[in-house]
Amino acid sequence: MPDYPNLFIDGEWIAPAAGTTFIDLAPATRQPWGEIADASFADVQRALDVAAAAQPAWEAAGPMPRADLLNRVAAVIQDRAPQLAEVLIHEVGSIRAKAMGECVAAGGFAKAAAATAWAVKGSVLPSLQDKLNIIERKPVGVVSVISPWNVPFSLSMRSVAYALALGNTVVLKPSEESPVSGGLMLAEVFEAAGCPPGVLNVVSCSRANVAEIGELMVAHPAVGTIAFTGSEAVGRILGAAAGRHLKKADLELGGNDAAIILADADLDAALDATVFGAFQHAGQICMATKRIIVEEPIAEEFTGRLVERVRALKYGDPTDPDTAVGPIINDEGVAKLADAIDDAKAKGAEVLVGGGVEGPYVQPTLLAGVGVGMKAHSEELFGPVRAVYTAADADEALAIANDSDYGLSGAIWTEDEQRGLDLAARFETGMVHINDTTISAEPHVPFGGVKSSGIGRNGGEGSIEAFTETVWRGVRRSPPPIPPMFRG
Repeated sequence: MPDYPNLFIDGEWIAPAAGTTFIDLAPATRQPWGEIADASFADVQRALDVAAAAQPAWEAAGPMPRADLLNRVAAVIQDRAPQLAEVLIHEVGSIRAKAMGECVAAGGFAKAAAATAWAVKGSVLPSLQDKLNIIERKPVGVVSVISPWNVPFSLSMRSVAYALALGNTVVLKPSEESPVSGGLMLAEVFEAAGCPPGVLNVVSCSRANVAEIGELMVAHPAVGTIAFTGSEAVGRILGAAAGRHLKKADLELGGNDAAIILADADLDAALDATVFGAFQHAGQICMATKRIIVEEPIAEEFTGRLVERVRALKYGDPTDPDTAVGPIINDEGVAKLADAIDDAKAKGAEVLVGGGVEGPYVQPTLLAGVGVGMKAHSEELFGPVRAVYTAADADEALAIANDSDYGLSGAIWTEDEQRGLDLAARFETGMVHINDTTISAEPHVPFGGVKSSGIGRNGGEGSIEAFTETVWRGVRRSPPPIPPMFRG
């Protein structure tokens, strides 16, 4: 069992002030996997103070040292990818393909952020007076990052790398479900890459301390942005706290993402993408395909083939290279999925395949006949339970897709590209992918949702907006026109 009894603050590994730890459980076994440092309010206060002290020098260093650091980080990830992937397999139940893919994605975020260090633009605007108007972007100061458990390494890296590239310093608090892969492992990577002291600080904590620490990570006077990826419920709490303290909030929350399969789609490609989009990482991904909407002329064929594909998916031990669907992160997650299945059946839905629960594993499941009033329709199911709908035509398919409080990602399958673009323009979601899976992201492309899926964007120009402020510097070239009663 690996032990991480220390926090990473000011470039050093130090014990929590109270000397306390908590136990990190392995999802596949529900047994202790690691003993982890449990930060207190005082520890996080120290980390934020350290980050505030380090920020001016990091900003003044300019883009070259920041880009160099992030490129070294990417190189360390590449060198250590097999070992980093092992942590993801055991700590969060990732299958090996997902774990290795996450390492590739994390390295991609580091490289894209390194390029963004050079991409910040200003402008010179005309003036109504004899004045030079210079518009610049400057770092917000300290960025607080609270990262998720499901894709912890790459999503932590996404916020951390861009914040650092733009001249901010960071305090990162990983999820209590993934304190190593979402935080302490990043600290090791940045330490190996030669990160200056205080630029990145990592504080892990147990669930008991989350609320108090989360409030501090918003309220500290040096914090300019709170970057959170996780549930809608927690995002609303942090967003409200940011509003009270007049801080920027970058919130990537849940999704009830829909894939629309139209009658002219390439069915083989659509099947592959839908199975992957629905069941990658046991469906525990914010942009996973939760609702599958099929146009009536192909509904019987597509659904029948989909059922056979899902029935063939192997679920179980994530260390088995043949496993496609691993464990659910915790017992609470299993119970929520089982409740959604029971709720759907009680209200008239049909289980097409799956529906069973075996310890930490939920069978890959398809439900038909799902509708308004069922949890499987309205709630984000973070697991391998998916609803299949039949729509009379494209307009009805879009109406079903838009019948959600969420709006993160979506997919449209059609051989008519213009038709797909026309439908995408009416799709109430932050991202729409035509002839692709809902699980689609590129490190330099702004990523995020609408409605209850959050505010702000991550990646490229989105991260520049999140982690910098616009400032106006004006230079007068002649005396200002002061009214006579104010002149000397």
